[in-house]
Amino acid sequence: MKILEDYFHYYDLAKDDEKSRERLISLFSEKIEFVLNGDRKQGMNSWKSFLNMFFEGSLEIKHMYEGWKPVPREPDTYQTKWAAVCGKKATGEVYTLTGVDKARLDAEGKIVYLENIPDTANAFDKYKNI
Repeated sequence: MKILEDYFHYYDLAKDDEKSRERLISLFSEKIEFVLNGDRKQGMNSWKSFLNMFFEGSLEIKHMYEGWKPVPREPDTYQTKWAAVCGKKATGEVYTLTGVDKARLDAEGKIVYLENIPDTANAFDKYKNI
């Protein structure tokens, strides 16, 4: 399950460090399916587009989370509650978010599914057009 721990670690570093961004991307299957506030996207190109848009609009970000735990009756699926995700947008505006992430690993141990369920209903609206 180290791959899920690495996800948050490298996500926080990837904005300013190309090696960390490459490492972050390598954690995911080419067939990644990810869900942001119920909006479903598929494939590595969509994932990279999301990351690029997110990092272009952010100056800094930090994730704090409780730790990944298996989801009952969902094989190879884990979830964690995260809080105090704080960031600073490129505009200088600061923000915080809370929510839950769910992730499923494939047979190779890569993240094949990632669902971000923020407590703020419209947190990812600007990424709907990826």
